[in-house]
Amino acid sequence: MDIADLLAPNGVVLRGGASSKRQALHAVAEAAAQALGVDQGRIFEALLEREALGSTGLGSGVAVPHARLKEIDRVTAVFVRLDTPVAYEAVDDRPVDLLLALFAPPKDGAEHLRALAAVSRALRSPELREQLRQARTVDAIKALFVKDQAPATAA
Repeated sequence: MDIADLLAPNGVVLRGGASSKRQALHAVAEAAAQALGVDQGRIFEALLEREALGSTGLGSGVAVPHARLKEIDRVTAVFVRLDTPVAYEAVDDRPVDLLLALFAPPKDGAEHLRALAAVSRALRSPELREQLRQARTVDAIKALFVKDQAPATAA
């Protein structure tokens, strides 16, 4: 699965700051609302409902918040990079600055799980995480997700 294909066309945001997990999720909801054309409040509530089940903070400064939205028809991702990491209740208790959020239609379980696995696998790479933190433009971020997937696709 190619993460670059999951990213919404305007779904990469290099954002100033958030002072809390809640504000970070607001930033994700705002980016997703712009990218998906779905109400920001609806997205934020869906993200909070998922977080109530357990934190989506994977560790190493990465979180993969995700939610199901009846308003969309395919799995879609948005990426938000925060300038300053925030406490996120991640598994390693480290603050989070890289959030790759996934949104899926309610009936798209298998595709949603494949996307979660692909994103989790990719973001385990220390090199990719560092490159995502150093990238200065939206296009550079998108290129990293294409680059990251190229070897796996060819194999």
